[in-house]
Parts: sequence; C-alpha cells; structure tokens
Amino acid sequence: MTMLRDPSAKYSPFPQVPLATREWPARVTTAAPIWLSTDLRDGNQSLIDPMDAEKKTRFFDLLVRIGFKEIEVGFPASGATDFDYIQNLVRSGRIPDGVTPQVLTQSRADLIRTSFDSLEGARAAIVHVYNAVSPAWRKIVFGMEMDEIKGIAVEGAKQLRDNAARLPGTDWRFEYSPETFSTAELDFSIECCEAVMDILQPTADKPIILNLPATVEASTPNIYADQIEYFCKNLPNRDRAIISLHTHNDRGTGVAAAELGLLAGADRIEGCLFGNGERTGNTCLVTIALNMYTQGVDPALDFSNIDEVIQTVEYCNNLPVHPRHPYGGELVYTAFSGSHQDAIKKGFAARERQNDERWEVPYLPIDPADLGRSYEAVIRVNSQSGKGGVAWVLEQDKGLKLPKKMQASFSHVVQALADQTSRELGAEDIWQAFEGQYLATSGKRFQLVDWSETHSGADRIFAGKLTIDGTPRSVSGRGNGLMSSVIAALSESGGPVMDIVDYSEHAIGQGSNVQAAAYVECRTADGKSLFGCGLDTDVATASVRAILSAANGA
Repeated sequence: MTMLRDPSAKYSPFPQVPLATREWPARVTTAAPIWLSTDLRDGNQSLIDPMDAEKKTRFFDLLVRIGFKEIEVGFPASGATDFDYIQNLVRSGRIPDGVTPQVLTQSRADLIRTSFDSLEGARAAIVHVYNAVSPAWRKIVFGMEMDEIKGIAVEGAKQLRDNAARLPGTDWRFEYSPETFSTAELDFSIECCEAVMDILQPTADKPIILNLPATVEASTPNIYADQIEYFCKNLPNRDRAIISLHTHNDRGTGVAAAELGLLAGADRIEGCLFGNGERTGNTCLVTIALNMYTQGVDPALDFSNIDEVIQTVEYCNNLPVHPRHPYGGELVYTAFSGSHQDAIKKGFAARERQNDERWEVPYLPIDPADLGRSYEAVIRVNSQSGKGGVAWVLEQDKGLKLPKKMQASFSHVVQALADQTSRELGAEDIWQAFEGQYLATSGKRFQLVDWSETHSGADRIFAGKLTIDGTPRSVSGRGNGLMSSVIAALSESGGPVMDIVDYSEHAIGQGSNVQAAAYVECRTADGKSLFGCGLDTDVATASVRAILSAANGA
C-alpha cells in the first residue's frame, strides 16, 4: 500500500438529495413522537458483557416506568438466551396493557418463524424485519443486484404475513427496515418499501412501520432530513405507514439527525437511553426527550428521577454515563467557574422575586429540580466526583441513606481504597470500607457495652458502660438531650470535645425486622468535621452508637 500525503483524498463528499423545495427548515416540533427503546436489543448487543435475564428484566421495568409504550426486547433468533427471556417475559404477565414488545430479525424464513414463536401468547407484538439495500452492501457483502435485494424484502414480507396467520391469537404489527438507508439510493429504498407494503396491505388504521435508519451516519444532519422528507413525499400511500428513525452517532450528530428527521415528516424515533449502541452509539433518547421539554413540549416520558434512571442503566450496561452527558451527567449542573456561579446565584435570586413559573436561570437550560436533582450542586464547587454512585450502592444493598456531606466524606475513603487496590471496587468492597470506617468496634477507642438514661429536671443524664482504649469503664454525662449527654460523658473521659452540627435517622426494612440507622455530623473545637453512623433495632441506641462512631473518627 502507498501512503497518501493527503488521506482525505480517499473520501468523497456525500451527494445532495434531489429535493426541489424543502419544508422541514421552517417547521417546529409541537408534539412527542412515538418512542421505541432498543436498549434491550441494539444496546445490549453492543455490550462487552451482555445483560443476563435479571438485568434485562430490571431494565424493562425501568422503561415501563419511564413511559415507553414500544420496547424492542431482543433478537430471539440469535440464540436461546434472548428467546427464553422474551418467552418468559410474555408468559410472566410482566408486560402491562398498552405496552407492546418488539423483536428484530433478518429477512430469513427460519429466523422470522423463531421470532414469532418467541412472542406467542402476547396480547400484541411487533415483528421487525430488515435487509441491507445500499450499494456497498449489495456489492461487497452480498454480491447481489437490486432485484435480488428487493426479492429478499418481498420474501420477508410474505413470511410476516404467513406467520401472523399461523398465530392468530396475537395482534401482530409489522416493521420493515431498508437497512443502510442512509447510504442507499432513495428511490430504491422507496421501491423496496412499496413492494413490502404491497404484500402486507397496511391500512391507515393499521399502518406498517417503515424504519429509515442511519445505520452508518455518513452525512450532515440536514442531508438526512432531506432524505426523510424526500422519502415521505414520494412514498405511495404515505398515510398507511409510520415513518421511524434509527440514527447512529458515527459523526457525533445522531441526536441532531433524529430531531431534523422528525421535522422532515417522521413519526417515530428509535434509540437507547444515554446513547448506548454499536460503535459510537445510537441516538440518545434522554437528550431528545429533554430537548423537547426545554422547548415547552411534553415528551410523554418521565425523567423526574433521572438519578434512578442513570443508576439502573449503569448497573445493567456496566458502562458509566459520562459526567458531562447532557441533562444526566453528574457535573452538568455544577459550576466550577466563579463567574458562572455568580450568574447562577443571581438567577435563583431573581427567580424568587418573579411572579410566574417561567424558567430563566443563566447557564441552566433546564430546572434541575424537574429531574429530581437538588440545587446544592449548582451553587458550589463539586470536587466529590463519584460520591453519588457510592451512596447508591449502599442504599440499594443495605438500605442506608447517607446525608450529602457524609457521602462526600466517605467518598474519599473509597477513593483511597481504589487507589490502593488499583482495581474496580464492588458493592462488598464498599460495604466493608463503610463498616471499617463507621461501624466496626475492633481496634477503636470507644466501644459501647451498655447504657441507660435518667432525667434530672430539664437535664438528661447518660450512664454508660464503655470499653475505652481496651479498658472497661463506667462513664456518665449531663446534657439537654441524649446525644449531648453522651458527648459530655466522652469529653469527661478523655474523648474529643465536639458539638453536634447535623443529625438524621431513618428506618431500614419493615415489620419485625426493622432497624434504625442514625447519622451524625460533629465538629471539634479546632473545626474538624467528624461523621458517625449507628445501627440498632432501638433508635436511641443507634444514635448513641453514631456519636461513638464520630468520636472514633477523631
């Protein structure tokens, strides 16, 4: 091979679309499209470690809670794992009324039959058949001419028709993709779709879904929008088809292509939460939906607890959501620049004085509270990256709900452990670190053996049996409450002099197994913050343990 001095000479500009007049630039989006999540299929097949049934079920339940009505649940002909999951999903009754599962298959008779069998018993279902139609695939992959490629599409349509007749108990709907649409001749894509429609005979009341994918993003988004508008204007019986978009992100403009394609006449958008997918990913459905939200358009999807969405997606995909990802990233509402912080603070101050709900805060295109985020992160420097993930693991696995400042403090412990071990930390690593920092008694200065409390007028007197530096001792202290009397007893016994800054508690579990968790933040005479946690079936004992835990941190 000869190296070219100018590598760009290998590439050709993408051809323009023969669209005499284009209408999409003057349009605006006024309503949400039909959404299809393909996280369980396209997203899953792109993972290094594909999801098991437990993760797919957790992800499916999340999609339902968010509000997706159409969910591509897998590629059942790929193997027993997907087939069994889909069949179990149907038989379990987990699919709510109004939610339609979809499966994908290549246009081959045996694969199409298997796909129908996986959904047998479903109330309603969509079977999605595809075959590649563009010149590079015809020439390089298949070695076929146009008529042969169209023949594959026609045969697939016949298989859809016949298998639906074989299993009449389900309300079957059909989707066809001229795969590689973005790099194919537009008139040939229309020809293939028209041939499929001739076989399936869709109606305006029961339309076919025609998916026009940017299988490989090869042009600027405006060109893709031109392709969609050209297709919509030239497809016979356009009213009998739902035009669906499945954009990839090879050029980094998958979201823009989908948004402009929607303006160009499409009805439906397919993609993944946070843009997971092959190569550089699918379009990000979260971004598109919340872009609509900021324009006053209800996306009909619920991201009011975006942290829960992120935590589930990261767990199931075993991939992080980037801290700078639009809307969802950990740092997208955090200002590090002093001038940015000042503008944001002034924006919040102005908002308190206004008489309407209109959102106008500098640097914040969306109200973080609408996504379940607090304002704390946007008005101070956030140097505690990762604390939310650590706190989520403790809450999910142990039921602990750490206060924000304690999360930040404990994140340093976890970070030090990660640096020391030079490996990814699992849930058990994090729990052991938490136990060692806050709950363990072995090797700690102060250990609780027993305690009691009495009253003397307005004062409360704590009498405790402790092990202090390995020696059993009886201690007592007087204060205006239980915790202040414990602190007094400690200071009189050689412990740190502390004041309570913050205290919180909550129950863990239900019924007879309920346990109390108490958290305390104390401040020493020299201004050092100490955090403690106590667990016990008795909430008062839990608070005593929390004070001792904080004292041990000194």
